[in-house]
Amino acid sequence: MPQDTELKAVLAQFSRLMDRAERLLPAPAPDPDWTAPAHRWHRDGHLSPVHGIAPLSLDDLLHIERQKTLLVRNTRQFLKHLPANNVLLWGARGTGKSSLMRALLNEFSEDGLRIIQVDGQDLTHLPDIAKPLAGRPERFILLADDLSFEASDPGYKALKAMLDGSLEGTPENVLIHATSNRRHLMPEKMMDNLEVKRVDDEIHPGEAVEEKISLSERFGLWLAFHPFTQDQYLAVVDHWLVRLGGTMTEESRAEALRYALGRGSRSGRVAWQFAKDRAGRKGLEVRSGN
Repeated sequence: MPQDTELKAVLAQFSRLMDRAERLLPAPAPDPDWTAPAHRWHRDGHLSPVHGIAPLSLDDLLHIERQKTLLVRNTRQFLKHLPANNVLLWGARGTGKSSLMRALLNEFSEDGLRIIQVDGQDLTHLPDIAKPLAGRPERFILLADDLSFEASDPGYKALKAMLDGSLEGTPENVLIHATSNRRHLMPEKMMDNLEVKRVDDEIHPGEAVEEKISLSERFGLWLAFHPFTQDQYLAVVDHWLVRLGGTMTEESRAEALRYALGRGSRSGRVAWQFAKDRAGRKGLEVRSGN
């Protein structure tokens, strides 16, 4: 019948359109590889595994013994299913905040510790990231590295709710760690201090200051990182020179100090960069026969 023929033609055309639409749609996200020690969250909703973690140990990080001790203890509690705190690592740039997290992962990945790195602009996805982790045997740290934002940023409110205040709450096997150059994760301005009020004999911070503190105080453990002294910086240089097959000499000591002066910073990062430069130059001289 003509109507049947027409209906079949319409259905065939619809089927062809569906086939084309399916080819245009992105492939479904693969299941996470939970054997990987770390993952990176992508805003399209999937986790990509990170297997090549830098071979950094806790012993490689010098002059932050208190920070290491407190973070390791908190992590051991977490791995033993005991109460543990979310952690804020804040302070001077290049002093070991991110490196400490990598070393921590290398130390405890075989005990089930996993790190999921979340970019600052993706913090609004925190509930979506944490929800499928509930009930898994691994213990997860959601790491927001090098974090800083304004109070108007949507990620600020999402992180604040996730830390303390969300009705849904965070799964028992999930902690949040953040690294930042700022103690309160937000810029501190002189005008904020003008809002301080005196009530009788008590000083009450203004709303802007209270808003800044209200986020950082939701982290139960604060770890502060301070600039290195000259002797501490040189000790780190010596450590890395030895690890790279060299030694500290009077010449390399003077070079290391000039290198730090040129960079405007004495930090573990600058010490590592100098040691690589020094070891690389010496290695090139040996291979060139000079």
